[in-house]
Amino acid sequence: MMLLATDLDGTFLGGSMENRLRLYRLIKQNTDIQLVFVTGRGVESVLPLLNDPLIPTPHYIIADVGATVVNGMTLESVEPIQGEIESRWPSTYAVRAKVLEIADVTFQEVPQQRRCSFYYDGSANLEAIKEVAENFDCDVITSVDKYLDVLPRGVNKGSTLNSLVEMLHVDEDCVLVAGDTLNDFSLYQTGYKGVVVGKAEQLLVDQTAGMDNVYQAVEAGAGGILESMAHFERFQKFAKKVATRKKKQNSVGANQLVMVYHRLPFEQEVVNGKSIRVAPKSPNGIIPSLLGLFEKGRSGIWIGEEEQQSDRPEIPNQLIDEERYPNLVAATISIPKDEIDQFYRVFSKEALWPMIFSFVDKAKFNHEDWGHYLKINKMFAERIAKEADENALVWIHEYNLWMVPAFLKPLRPDLKIGFFHHTSFPAADVFNIIPWRKEIIGSLLLCDFISFHIPRYVENFIDVLRSHTPFKVIKKINAAKQFLTYSCALGVDQMTKLIEIDGRQIRLGAQPVGVNMEKIQRILKAPEIREKIEDNLFRKSETGVSRILSVERLDYVKGPLEKIQAFGEFLEEYPEYHGKVELINICTPPSQGMHIYDEIRDEVNRAVGEINGRFSTMDWAPIQFFYRALPFEEVVSLYATSDIAWITPLRDGLNLVAKEYVAVQGQIGGDGALVLSEFAGASVELPYAILTNPYDLKSMKESLLRALLMPSDERSSRIMRLYDQVKNFDVHYWGRDFVKELERTRENKKSISKTIG
Repeated sequence: MMLLATDLDGTFLGGSMENRLRLYRLIKQNTDIQLVFVTGRGVESVLPLLNDPLIPTPHYIIADVGATVVNGMTLESVEPIQGEIESRWPSTYAVRAKVLEIADVTFQEVPQQRRCSFYYDGSANLEAIKEVAENFDCDVITSVDKYLDVLPRGVNKGSTLNSLVEMLHVDEDCVLVAGDTLNDFSLYQTGYKGVVVGKAEQLLVDQTAGMDNVYQAVEAGAGGILESMAHFERFQKFAKKVATRKKKQNSVGANQLVMVYHRLPFEQEVVNGKSIRVAPKSPNGIIPSLLGLFEKGRSGIWIGEEEQQSDRPEIPNQLIDEERYPNLVAATISIPKDEIDQFYRVFSKEALWPMIFSFVDKAKFNHEDWGHYLKINKMFAERIAKEADENALVWIHEYNLWMVPAFLKPLRPDLKIGFFHHTSFPAADVFNIIPWRKEIIGSLLLCDFISFHIPRYVENFIDVLRSHTPFKVIKKINAAKQFLTYSCALGVDQMTKLIEIDGRQIRLGAQPVGVNMEKIQRILKAPEIREKIEDNLFRKSETGVSRILSVERLDYVKGPLEKIQAFGEFLEEYPEYHGKVELINICTPPSQGMHIYDEIRDEVNRAVGEINGRFSTMDWAPIQFFYRALPFEEVVSLYATSDIAWITPLRDGLNLVAKEYVAVQGQIGGDGALVLSEFAGASVELPYAILTNPYDLKSMKESLLRALLMPSDERSSRIMRLYDQVKNFDVHYWGRDFVKELERTRENKKSISKTIG
């Protein structure tokens, strides 16, 4: 057996997240390991750790630098040890008053019992304090030239641990002690085997250098404890268990990866009055792809927000799925619902969203809301700073968190920061209308890698920079390797890859999100889906009706009204298609509370009603309009049985629906035609799509007619060429490529000292 008596901060709670999880698992899985927390904290300060699902519950807690000892399970005092310590302690108030009278120190306003704790600096008269302590029959212990404790004589971490070991009748050879500061020194004076973990206070390292029972580790924190187990023959069996598990995981990536997303990789459902967490229902595959980066044991933290629950105001860190992602932990930022609404549904959607997509007339700027936006971004930055390992990679997602780098970089300059935009990025004359443009650009320039969907957005960003700060273009690359150039509205021939600002280099990238091919394959292989597709295709062949499919979220950016109006004009101009075509329009409602979309919803409903009322017969309705979210399995079935996908947003950062349609048609060997807006980011990736201008009703009608008249063999050839592109650049390629680019960023040799103005 082993009794591990360990300090907390910097020791048991220190080191990399991966090593902490390995140590915690080892303790939880081995009943012959007894755990004792030995800390300078008061018991009250330890209580939150007992509710943390990641941290094993200690059998005993020695707190207050040895002045308190309790049972870790019941929190009852351990007698007679506690009684003996109590009997030696004079009046707290008397000790405090006397020390403050003769020395320039500050009393620590923290929970403490049977001790007096102070902050001190080099000006404090330590000899005078020791004399006061002597008069009260007490000792003085200092740590890191900052903390000073007055304790009952002979009471310290080591003496209390020694009493506990004797009371438990534990073999002294089975005890391992661990610490990192000078106030842990008494632990090593017991003669038990001990480890001074890496990055410990130098005074402790010096004091223990000649002690035969002490091993000085290289690894910090929990890693140092594991390292010492391999060093001491008595504990090597435990070290071997950890090494075996590590070998099985085949961990990849030397640096911890911190995922920062407004969404967590699970959702909340209320079952029997209790909130439980379930897998996300979103079909876009981004979250499964990001999770896949951790499947081989890579260490990671996923930081996201969640609506604060009245019964759980703060949620401790927890493993997401220990079997699949053994070293990935979720760190939840609990935010009240009204604050999430103000941050996301009001400011982000009313001020930033319209500007990102160049709908300037719809933007509403409120400086109070901007202040709240900063508050939420600061919360994310502080959580990252708290949780991230040294030199970790941080991947921040989406414009909601534009200001996180500004708050994060000063707190943790060691971190490498990457930022990905899931939206478009507007031209400079649009972006610069934002009142807080300088702050946003200044924040983004603190990143090491900034990425967008397509080269056009990269160049838009570069144009914005030109109006804010001088910089040097170090490298450009041709866009033609993966993207269209001169042949479409969003094409560019070259893309800026590397820039230098104030001696600091920043990488840029164009990395369009791909589809989750594996999920689509699984759905198409399901017997019930195959049967449904076959039945629908058979019925469609009997009616001879061509199915036109549109899938979009209700948003003025997506152009739902313009599409309906174009279809109405198409039916007016081409009466021969009455009864021969049908438009299946799936329109997913926005989040609750998004009132900015009420007007467009009502207009679309009226337009659909007018067209159906005008053209419908007893046997045919031209538009089937679904104002609800359909299960992804049903959407895949519609992709498979639709002759044309009519995807015509006025603006779109990318548009995964277009790619999903191609993926399904390609896998079933279909001959569907894709009609795609030339203002969707995906248009520069999909050269065999039929491009259309959604601002021009004539273009919309002509492109639809072209798709309807196109011979089957040409449609089949086009869709298979599109499928090759979509299959190669899938969502997993996107995730791996971003991390690879972030890992390639060079260490910054100079800090940014220039203010963007």
